[in-house]
Amino acid sequence: MGDSSEVPALRRGLAVLRLLATRPGPVTAAAIAREAGLPRSTTYHLLNELEAAGFVVHLPAERRYGLGIAAFELGSAYLRHDPLERLAGPLLRKLVDRVGHTAHLGVLHGNESLYLIKERPARPETLVTEVGVRLPAQLTASGRAILRHLPAPHVRALFPSASAFVLRTGRGPRTLAELRRTLTAERRLGWSVEDGHVTAGFASVACPVFDHGARPLAAISVTLRHHCAAEPCPETWPDLAADVAATAAELTTRIGGHPA
Repeated sequence: MGDSSEVPALRRGLAVLRLLATRPGPVTAAAIAREAGLPRSTTYHLLNELEAAGFVVHLPAERRYGLGIAAFELGSAYLRHDPLERLAGPLLRKLVDRVGHTAHLGVLHGNESLYLIKERPARPETLVTEVGVRLPAQLTASGRAILRHLPAPHVRALFPSASAFVLRTGRGPRTLAELRRTLTAERRLGWSVEDGHVTAGFASVACPVFDHGARPLAAISVTLRHHCAAEPCPETWPDLAADVAATAAELTTRIGGHPA
């Protein structure tokens, strides 16, 4: 075991990596020192060590630093291990056993919802939301649970024109303005709801899962049989949403994330 005095240096190095990971491009050493609250000499020492290990790359012409190939390799290894699915599976099983409805873990893939896990109750109901299926994100509760935590320019980039708004049942947001109103309402509500937007006769409730930077990483949803003639449906299922939110919060904690 190393000396305990090495632990603060490790924490500072990790802080530098996290800072670089949140930036859209390379950053100057001065900016890193300022934002990380580190002395410049310490910052340069950390950057030199991280560069030697391959986690940071120095761009001399720009006088900036970015993430190196070792950081990419580490991220790729993370994906190969499927930690999100492995940690989420048992939690979704417990959620299904409590509420008696089908539960999903979904992520945003472009402007679509992609389902990674599906857990069913003892008497499952037929749904189109199978693992690997992609659906328009503005229609699904899980998609909107993530979208409502994204910056407005990001949402606009995902839905740049009317052609991006694909409908399945004739219900759901048809324009960017309608989507923004829906996301605003769901921010106030605290969870996302859809009724008949994906499959007629079914409704869903969803809550987001956050990463270490408090960014929406995925969403957990529960789907139940329900039909409402009104659009939007006034039913919001607060009791069910509380169960979904608790499961999403537990998964956030297990992956080392932080709520928004």
